This record gives sequence, C-alpha cells and structure tokens, in this order.
Amino acid sequence: MGAKVIPVSVSRKSPSKKQRALEILARLQRLYPDATCSLNYSTPVQLLVATILSAQCTDERVNKVTPALFARFPNAASLANADLEELENLVRSTGFYRNKAKNIQGACQKIVSEFNSIVPNQMEQLLQLPGVARKTGNVVLAHAYGINAGVTVDTHVKRLSQRLGLTKFPDPIRIEKDLMKLLPQPDWENWSIRLIYHGRAVCKARSPVCEACELSDLCPSAGKTLVAGQEK
Repeated sequence: MGAKVIPVSVSRKSPSKKQRALEILARLQRLYPDATCSLNYSTPVQLLVATILSAQCTDERVNKVTPALFARFPNAASLANADLEELENLVRSTGFYRNKAKNIQGACQKIVSEFNSIVPNQMEQLLQLPGVARKTGNVVLAHAYGINAGVTVDTHVKRLSQRLGLTKFPDPIRIEKDLMKLLPQPDWENWSIRLIYHGRAVCKARSPVCEACELSDLCPSAGKTLVAGQEK
C-alpha cells in the first residue's frame, strides 16, 4: 500500500513594496528610455528660475516664458538687479507672478551676495534661498550638478506614488522619505522624471487609462474609481 499523499497548500507570497517599486522602476525605464527634464535652460541659475516658475504651472508654459526672460536677464546678477515690475510682467502668464518674481529676485540676490554668484550644490544651502523647497532643490542638484540628494515629488509623483501604494502620506516630505527607502539612490531622479511622463500620458488625475497601463498588475488602485486631483 502506497504512502498517503497529504495535499500541501502553497501560497504565492505577494511581492514586497520594495520589490514592486523596483519592478515599476524597470518598466518605467523601458517605457520612457529617453525621458529627461522638460524645462529648457542653459545654466544652473536658469534651471533654478525655471523650476520656481513651474510651481502650479506646466513646463510647457514655463518654456514659452523663459526665452524672453533669459534674453533680458541671463544670469543671477542681472536678475538680482532687475526692475521688479518688469520681471513680474515677463513671468505673468505662469501664475502667482508677483510671488514668483519676488522669490526669483530674492534668490538671485542671495546667490550673488552669499554664494559668489554661483548656485549652491548642497541642499542645505539651496533651502536658504527664497522660493526654494526640496522639490526645487532636488531638480537643481540632479540636473545641474548630477547629485541625487532626494526624490523630486511634484503633483504627478505624489498622485502616482499614492495610487501605486508606495506611500500613504499626502505630505511631499513624507512621500519623498518613503520613496528614498524603496529605490536605489542613482535612480531617485530618473524615477521622478519617468513617473511624471507616465502621469501625463496614462495615469492622469481625472481619467487614468488603467486598461492601457503597463503598471496595472502592480497597482492596487487599477480599475478603481479615484478621486480626481489637479493636473500640474
């Protein structure tokens, strides 16, 4: 008489949050191999200014404004000494133009007076500049200096990171901390850039195209009704 066969229940363990994040990263790299910063600039200070202008504004709109702005005020010294009303008029169409113009001029004055007209390459120093929070600091460090100091969290990165179940927090600082734990440091910025591309093309705020999304099998929100957010 043969030995009694006892059925064994085998459960497939769900991938960890980190495993999912790494798989999402790999797919994003395949989907958007040429993704790069979509702001136009020639120098670190121009990137800083363009990033400040991009708050609550599309990169496309910023790129329409900056050619005339940088032709008139190409560097930190000229921006520091610009007529504020003229500066406001040049950036008016980006929204919140008075505050943006004030911050741009204040940041450039500080760059000239305290940093020898050179945009700092350390987060702590960048955060001393008016209008600069970690999002702007991360963009400048990554694209102007090749330094991955953190993960840039804009509206797209915030929305998609929450939908993908990689963070439960609404605060960008907490989201950034969660993502830094899940992703390799060399990929921190290209994660953000590619996630932004995916947010614009597929995982939109009001109408995510889940049926066409190549991340849907990794996304706990796929196919579910989502609360509409605001597009960048």
